Amino acid sequence: MKPELRVLVVEDEASTRQEMASLLGDMPEVAEVLVASNGASAVRLLGTTSIDAAFLDILMPGLDGMDVARVLSVMSEPPSIVFVTASEAHAVEAFGIGAVDYLLKPIRPERLAEAVGRIAQLRDAGGGSSPAEDLHVVQIDTGRRTVFVKRDEVQFVEAQGDYVRLHTADGTHLIRLSLSYLEEVWASAGFVRVHRGFLIAIPWVRDLRVTSSSGLVAGTPAGDVPVSRRHGRHLRAQLLEAAKRDQLGRSATGRAPGSAKEQP
Repeated sequence: MKPELRVLVVEDEASTRQEMASLLGDMPEVAEVLVASNGASAVRLLGTTSIDAAFLDILMPGLDGMDVARVLSVMSEPPSIVFVTASEAHAVEAFGIGAVDYLLKPIRPERLAEAVGRIAQLRDAGGGSSPAEDLHVVQIDTGRRTVFVKRDEVQFVEAQGDYVRLHTADGTHLIRLSLSYLEEVWASAGFVRVHRGFLIAIPWVRDLRVTSSSGLVAGTPAGDVPVSRRHGRHLRAQLLEAAKRDQLGRSATGRAPGSAKEQP
């Protein structure tokens, strides 16, 4: 693979900055790595050179990573943005800005490589940095084989530590993504949060019912999903709107006739 990407690392901790620059420099997709120790230096650098991707620490003195990302977002040809931080607290805001990925410290080389691969794919496809367009199909590498899962086949998503489990009619698939990330990028496809650890695809919901063991649950062909009291009212409203548009009860063929039923 011919190295093509010119990337910028913005990180105030010298050891982390050097580690990321070294890891990125060894990747076959990367042609050049630039570094900046703070947000102000990054903005000055961006005034004199162009980059394909920026790896931004969020918590920095002065201009933080979010500030730098906002500057990047108004450029005529904005680079892909990857946030690098020690907390998941900013994930929703990060993907709202248009981040391609969100990496947690300490940096794992395989996750950094995954982010670079995603940037390269977007560049080859001629797309922008929007993660939503990149996840109509999820690629899952298991080591021995690669599985491609269409977003529309996913009935619900379950958080499992640093991973999420995608539940489909054919089984489940584990992938290293955050639930907050998928909540953001799949919202337009009808995925809503129904519990601290679950998202559900509205078109796949068959009914709502109360059980003695789990309380309120939403039924899908792939299984029941717990619904918290906090999210119950919003889910009912979403189901009602979907029923009015005849978009409930999606079948294996992708059609969504019918309506949802709620049982006492």
